[in-house]
Amino acid sequence: MALSALALTALACLSAAVPAAAAGAENKDAFISTQNTRTIRGEQYIPGIWVDPDGCEHWVMDDGVEGYMDPHLDRKGMPVCRRSNTCGVMNTDQFFATDSYKISRAGQQRIADFFRSSSAIGYVIAGHTDSRASDDYNIKLSYNRALAVARIARSVGANITDVRGFGERMPVASNATTEGMAKNRRVEVICFQ
Repeated sequence: MALSALALTALACLSAAVPAAAAGAENKDAFISTQNTRTIRGEQYIPGIWVDPDGCEHWVMDDGVEGYMDPHLDRKGMPVCRRSNTCGVMNTDQFFATDSYKISRAGQQRIADFFRSSSAIGYVIAGHTDSRASDDYNIKLSYNRALAVARIARSVGANITDVRGFGERMPVASNATTEGMAKNRRVEVICFQ
């Protein structure tokens, strides 16, 4: 008796899952893979969420499926997204020592107070640097500084939807002067109303 194509596909999926299941018997939190799906035993999968520059929230599943969080569409079928604006610019020299992403106690308190008093529903935290180090170093430093601010914001209940590090790539002033470099060393908070 010949097997149908559907039955062969089901058998292939089942045979791929059996070795993974056997490995899972040794470790109850092991991953089980079947084609393009992934399940973690004993845990709930939460989709990744990010906000694009237009203020649109996207969800992304680990198999690459993506969609908009907001179901409201305009006449062209595009999502109606939240208005965003830069609601806070923090001069990093006030919070961080040179070449550091550790925030002083006083800085932590000021950041926590800022997020407690804000009425926004979501935030994107973006870190920036001046141009004195390599691009790779500045990207890492700006991201780590933004991440340090985001940790404090999350600790007081703020909804941080994205953390970004732009390094020296988006200056607001000239890096040829001390004053300009100081303005470029900043962490911006983008608020979604």
